[in-house]
Amino acid sequence: MNDRLIIFDTTLRDGEQSPGAAMTKDEKIRIARQLERLGVDVIEAGFAAASPGDAEAIKSIAGIIKHSTVCSLARANEKDVRAAGEAILPAASGRIHTFIATSPIHMEKKLRMSPDQVVEAAVKAVKMALEYTDNVEFSAEDAVRSEMDFLCRVFEEVIKAGATTLNVPDTVGYSIPALWGERMRQLIERVPGADRVIWSTHCHNDLGMAVANSLAAVMNGARQVECTINGLGERAGNASLEEVVMAVKTRRDVFTCDSRIDASQIVPSSRLVSQITGYPVQPNKAIVGANAFSHESGIHQDGVLKHRETYEIMRAEDVGWSHNKLTLGKLSGRNAFRTRLQELGIVLESEEAVNAAFARFKELADKKREIFDEDLQALVANESGLDACDRFRLVSLKVCSETGETPHAYIVLSDGGAELRADEFGGGPVDASFRAIEKMVGSGSSLLLYSVNNITTGTDAQGEVTVRLSRNGRIVNGQGADTDIVIASAKAYLNALNKLFGVEERAHPQV
Repeated sequence: MNDRLIIFDTTLRDGEQSPGAAMTKDEKIRIARQLERLGVDVIEAGFAAASPGDAEAIKSIAGIIKHSTVCSLARANEKDVRAAGEAILPAASGRIHTFIATSPIHMEKKLRMSPDQVVEAAVKAVKMALEYTDNVEFSAEDAVRSEMDFLCRVFEEVIKAGATTLNVPDTVGYSIPALWGERMRQLIERVPGADRVIWSTHCHNDLGMAVANSLAAVMNGARQVECTINGLGERAGNASLEEVVMAVKTRRDVFTCDSRIDASQIVPSSRLVSQITGYPVQPNKAIVGANAFSHESGIHQDGVLKHRETYEIMRAEDVGWSHNKLTLGKLSGRNAFRTRLQELGIVLESEEAVNAAFARFKELADKKREIFDEDLQALVANESGLDACDRFRLVSLKVCSETGETPHAYIVLSDGGAELRADEFGGGPVDASFRAIEKMVGSGSSLLLYSVNNITTGTDAQGEVTVRLSRNGRIVNGQGADTDIVIASAKAYLNALNKLFGVEERAHPQV
């Protein structure tokens, strides 16, 4: 295993814990399929004990994915481990990832357990997990603030119990690369049986060093990195999969290992996760940001034109960037549409879903002359967020915005089949639209985020809008896309309201 770096993706578990990023089962399946295309070794599909919905999503993913290991997280207790074991049963390759906190502050303040009790619980959980699979991972939560001697003791005992992967997490994003690398090196040197397991690292980005810490661990013997697409995750997020993978691939002179990731699938994966979660990618984000391979300086432009490698250490094409590919138009048929979706890795589960998606495609083609891959991805991603039992739907919208006049919106909504009408003034057409919706709905929510991104280039491009709402401590994201940005905004707002008024999202599993 010395030359193989295992990529453990936790977008569907740790990434989903980002505020408002909770996903439906169908959305999780779409992302899992793309992660398999990407070549991810281990997909942490969720936390089975957190909710029946999470367990069902893991089980569904386990039954679909064939080339990646499907994993469920579990606290070190019988209820969690057995729920995880049942959820991964359909998997061609399944893993249970059990954890318990090992730092003094967590053991005393959160667990209220003695060190001996923690070791006993860890060993018991690993042995129980082995009843379901021989692929068992153990994590020492908050390892960054744990005492080294106690870490060595815990890891030694879980190796004896049968754990095959040991994960060393910087749960709170506290470490720095030099110290984290040294901690990994010492653990591998000191723990008896260290050569019989795979050592892993899981870093958070609170100080902006999650990727650097992960790479320091790899340089000191770790052969699994836990990460997420776009660095999604709690607080400041996790280590970004795309940055870890491309750092190792680009700096072969430094790293003695490589992953099996298909780098050409990195950008499509990034876009899909962004569209489904409603977390846009910042333009200057490494690898997957819109400006990652752009050159503004005349000196840089001149150098790249003469020889690309003067200023580019990677090729944009290698990570999935390409010119927008014109795929379809208003005269394209159903078969061409279905074929292109399959080429993009988009699988629609029924003929009815294909027909509905094709109808939406035709509507878009009437508004937009050129339909690109990104348009198709957005069309499916945003429409997959709709549910037949959604309470609110947009029937019609009319806005008036004129120089020197107060913008005005008139909206008709369907509320469970009954039509509601309202008009309202606002600071702009979007503000007026949101005010009119609230006049009818009266949700009492607070608008935390309003974000607009163009999906492709051109003045007829679709705009993709993300709206984040908060009510009574619950946070949801809503998304909408349309060539008319005001309509896209109204769709996004209603999408968020349907989540607020719909089934409660799962509680954070560690609460």
